[in-house]
Amino acid sequence: MADSGKANNPKVVILKTGTTYPQIKDQFGDFDTWFVRRLSSQLTLTVVDVTLAPPPGQPGDWHGIVVTGSPAMVSDREPWSEQAGEWLKEAVDASIPTLGVCYGHQLLAHALGGKVGYHPKGRETGTHTIRLFDSAESDPLFSNLPREFCAQLTHKQSVLELPPGAVLLGESIFEPHQAFRVGENAWGVQFHPEFTDQIMKSYLKVQQPELETEGLDPDSLLSSVKPAPDAAKLLMLFSDRIIKKQRL
Repeated sequence: MADSGKANNPKVVILKTGTTYPQIKDQFGDFDTWFVRRLSSQLTLTVVDVTLAPPPGQPGDWHGIVVTGSPAMVSDREPWSEQAGEWLKEAVDASIPTLGVCYGHQLLAHALGGKVGYHPKGRETGTHTIRLFDSAESDPLFSNLPREFCAQLTHKQSVLELPPGAVLLGESIFEPHQAFRVGENAWGVQFHPEFTDQIMKSYLKVQQPELETEGLDPDSLLSSVKPAPDAAKLLMLFSDRIIKKQRL
């Protein structure tokens, strides 16, 4: 477990659900580091690796929850993942601001009754365009983003069916469920707001042999990578949501 920030600030736990490739970790740090860099400095952040230990305490002990990506697959239903999913369901029921990213997005959907599995068309990776639906115009977070924006993506599994009552907020050409909200304080996003373009390029370089085997063009994907500042704003918008809610 790791902590950063001031004790009087809203308390946010980052549930770390895995570790990136060693060569990427050596250069850029691990998943949790990328979130810490982009979340507000007005939050007190605690990192817990839920592959090694249960989620800490009760969801109500926290003002906000972030769930990272992972090389694991939600459909494998590993005991640690199922335990984290049950905890997330309690968090949503308690209206704790929650943001699941990639694996976290899928785990949140699974925990709330959605369906997660391999995307029928394979992998989505690189910089792609997210298109928001009209439903995003009234969303507390996504109403502050453009109707179309670039985002970094890398995933093989997807939310195949949204959980009951979920509001679909965005899609890409490849992925119909890029973002959703359940209730007023829980969001899942398939894209990576924590990625920089340099991290995305590093992923594509590591993935190159697999991409070629899968019939994808690594050089084209690599040349198409660009910064995604609007996607990155999501973590600060989520931070602001936590801070405002805690002050009520």
